Amino acid sequence: MIAAEPARAWTPPLEAEGLAHVIACLRSWEAFDGEVLLDEVADVVDDAVPDEADVHGLAELLRGHLMRLVNIAVANEAEERDETAARLIERARALRVEELPGGHWNAVGHLRRAGWIASDLLERMVEIRCVKSPDPAGGGGRSW
Repeated sequence: MIAAEPARAWTPPLEAEGLAHVIACLRSWEAFDGEVLLDEVADVVDDAVPDEADVHGLAELLRGHLMRLVNIAVANEAEERDETAARLIERARALRVEELPGGHWNAVGHLRRAGWIASDLLERMVEIRCVKSPDPAGGGGRSW
């Protein structure tokens, strides 16, 4: 016969402040939308040059897209699974932390590099099934 042991008291994994932080993060989370990314990439790589007044805002949007793509890629272990993805992730990380260069044309060049890297990384992540294709007819893996 097995001797009965008294049950240990349960302790929550987080204090109230920690749980409040988790809830706040969950409430502010938005699903990844590849179509929005492609629309904003089109704004910077299109034939029309972005206005000087829009450059800083577009740079922040693209930095955000690069950060989300890299986070999704890391969560899916894309760096370990795919050399091309690993190279694009490295380029995205480097470009994301670069300061926007001075001068309108230098800034536009920076935006276009960020746009192409974001587009290429998204395309590669669709190919290796980290995200669904923004194209409704396309394939893909998980939707973030």
